[in-house]
Parts: sequence; C-alpha cells; structure tokens
Amino acid sequence: MARLNIYKDNQVDSTIVPNLFIDNYMKDANDAQLKIYLYLLRKMNAHQSTSVSDIADMFNHTEKDVIRALKYWEQMHLIDLDFDGSGKELVGIHIRDLDAETAAGTAAGAQSPPSFVPAPVPAAAAEPPTESASPYAKPSYSADQLREFKSRQDTMQLLGIAEAYIGKPLTPSEIKSILYFSDRLCFSDDLIDYLIQYCVDNGHKSFHYIEKVALEWAEAGITTPEQARETSARYNKTVYTVMKELGKNGSPTSTEVGYITRWVNEYGFSTDIILEACRRTVLSTDKRRFEYAESILNSWKTQNVHQKSDIIQLDNIYRERRKTVPAPAKQTNNRFNQFPQNDYDFDALEEALLSNT
Repeated sequence: MARLNIYKDNQVDSTIVPNLFIDNYMKDANDAQLKIYLYLLRKMNAHQSTSVSDIADMFNHTEKDVIRALKYWEQMHLIDLDFDGSGKELVGIHIRDLDAETAAGTAAGAQSPPSFVPAPVPAAAAEPPTESASPYAKPSYSADQLREFKSRQDTMQLLGIAEAYIGKPLTPSEIKSILYFSDRLCFSDDLIDYLIQYCVDNGHKSFHYIEKVALEWAEAGITTPEQARETSARYNKTVYTVMKELGKNGSPTSTEVGYITRWVNEYGFSTDIILEACRRTVLSTDKRRFEYAESILNSWKTQNVHQKSDIIQLDNIYRERRKTVPAPAKQTNNRFNQFPQNDYDFDALEEALLSNT
C-alpha cells in the first residue's frame, strides 16, 4: 500500500503540537487530558487567557475534572501550575518546551524556561463526579515521578504512617498507589491516611483492595475523612450481613442503617443475636422486615438478652406457658355447625332402640 503525504492548504492560524508529545505522552492520556492540553496550546499560541470554568464549559466537564487533568500534566512535567500565596487559588499555567534536548534526556520534560499562559483562574470547588466525568485511570508513573513524590516532606510522613498501618515497608508499586490517590484522585493526606486505616481495620492490607475502595470514594465525591466515615457506616460488614439476611439486595437506606446502628450501638447486641432476629423475621413476614426485627430485638433488650443461650431460655419459657393454656376448640365453618349442637349418649339411644323391638 502506498505511503500517504499529509499536508494542509496554508500555515495561517495554526497550533503547533510537539512531536515529542505525540510520540511519548499522547498514548497514555485519556480524552479529557488530551483535550485540555491541546486547548492550552491553542490559547498560548493565540496569547489568550483562560480559566478553569471556561475550560470546563468548553468541554462539558466539571471544574474538578479540569483541575485533575492539569495536575496530571503537571505530574508528567509538561506544565507548571502557579498558585497564590495561600496555595489555594490557581493564578497561572506554564507550558514547558518539549524539544530534542528533552528527547535525549528524560521523558519527564525539559527544564528550559517555560512559556506562560496568563490564566487568572480560581481553584475549582469540590464537587462530586458526575456521570460525564472522565475515568479515574491509574497512570504509569515513571521512576522520576516516583522519586520526586517521595522527596516531598509531607509525603515522607504519609508513607511512614502507611507503613505503620500495613506493618511492613512499602514497595515501589504501593508507593505509586499512594501517588495515584494524591495525583489522580486528588485525595488529601488526611483522606489517604483514613483510607488505609479503614481498609486495614476491616482486614484488608492489599493495595489492590485499597485502590478499589479509593476509586469508589472518588466516584462518590468523597473529599474529607468525615464524608468517608459517614459513607463507611453504611457499608461495613455488619450492615451488609444484616441486609443479606433480611433478603435485601440493594444499598441500605439511611433508615435501614439507622436500625442496624441502633441494634449494635444502643442495644449492644452482637452480630449473631441480630442475625437470629433476622432469621425469625424472614420466617414470619415478607413486609416491613426491619420494623419486625426491631420489635424482636427491642423485646430481647427489655428481657436482658445478652447471648444466644438467653434466647433459648426465653423460648423454653414460652413453650412451657403454651402447654398450660388450653387450646381453643376447632370450629368448622359450614351450615350444619350454624345450628345449636347437642351432646348425645349414644349407648343409651342404642339400648332404647333395642327395647322397642
């Protein structure tokens, strides 16, 4: 097949994209990251300013998506983000120059004087990701990026805390996971601290599992440890076990979580006692099962139930009481039984009939 020549009509009003970007960076970036980087090049070449909100409107993204993409390119050393003295408000973006010297050195980008895009942009307000948000794909971090991340003072403290939770030194792969939480998911150090603590407390030290939880939190818009604690209360092991025992397959509502929290915290029941009440509930009713289980557990609390043997004792007392109560006469609903019934002495009737023969 013949080779193709690619050309254009004129050289007017164009944006130059470095070949190094196409060769080394484009394949690993997602759609949102590519669009935003190319848009920055366009604005820089036109000597125009922009803002986070303008970029978000341009591509129908959230402002948090834009910030996340900018931080990605910053981690790839293609841009530098300038913040004000407080460190909270983004005031400028430097686009680094990719040239042949960069290719001969490292794919992390040259240290030559950057081009400046004046961009007085406010920091994006935290908001939960929407369905249109870009995927939270984990980048392939380079060794240089990993070294730069580990060299930060706050990172060293965070890694020390993580190692204390895990109980062993972290591998490079595990450190990259923490970098992913900070860089791509935009988790604060406090949230990363709580994330690892939460997973370890629930018996999971695998970073594959920790990443899965982190992704769920990011997609749910969780940005603080307080939000994570509130969400975790809905999905801990006891909640899921009770939901399954009561035949509930969906996510628990706040009311259902309230019932389970009361049974555990206020009533002080262990999981096996709660599950016993759930089993009895399922055998008794198909509707309003949480309310029915509540009545059982409230009764057991009143009767000072503390362990399953107490329940067995109550069951035995109930059966003994049932024995002393006479069973009601069984009534059949037919036309014959609607008439007054008489007690007859059939032996006397037979003797009278024989004497008349």
